[in-house]
Amino acid sequence: MGKRLKNIIAEIDLSKSYSLEEAVDMAIKTATTKFNETIDICINLNIDPKNGEQNVRGKIKLPKSLGKNIKVCVFASDSKQQEAKDAGADVVGSDELLEKVENGFVGFDRCISTPDMMSKVGKLGKVLGPRNLMPNPKLGSVTNDLKKAVEDAKAGELEFKNSDTLVQAGVAKSNFEKSDVIKNIKFFYETISKERPSGIKGDFVKKVSISPTMGPGININLDSFGV
Repeated sequence: MGKRLKNIIAEIDLSKSYSLEEAVDMAIKTATTKFNETIDICINLNIDPKNGEQNVRGKIKLPKSLGKNIKVCVFASDSKQQEAKDAGADVVGSDELLEKVENGFVGFDRCISTPDMMSKVGKLGKVLGPRNLMPNPKLGSVTNDLKKAVEDAKAGELEFKNSDTLVQAGVAKSNFEKSDVIKNIKFFYETISKERPSGIKGDFVKKVSISPTMGPGININLDSFGV
């Protein structure tokens, strides 16, 4: 453990749950590297990940965008490719692109497909699946309305999906105003809370923590969300 991290941990009681405002103050204060660190959130849910009906997945637009340049890939037949390009897609193609991705190319952040291409795109599950890039009609990424899908992705639309019982995402940058960090965290928390599957007994959200990219997790008292 380096000196920087030792100094940070000395200031944080890892066994304590802080108010949302206190936790944000600490996350910003402990983002001491030379680059602009991301503030990540981790929500531990009371779900059975082996039960498909209890899995949590969706997409949102945060009140304050992370400002990231999102690279969008679109699988489309020849007649729809120009629409995708005009909307701002970075990578567009059909069979040649499919072969390129199958061979390991994943130089993009979001993946969209027209419905007629999904029989072929579905075969890329081993490449796209582990990276959470597989187009999904429920998330609007399998569609003929490429203009809207690409523009939404470019605008910083954020996808979330549980991994085991955890939902994790980058929700702010350490150079944001404190109020914007709090808005994004609360918005993400409230969005996840509304995704409660039927049949869950007891509390749906068990634990929430935030952390800068290179810092420790800071536990948040759930009462401080006020919902």
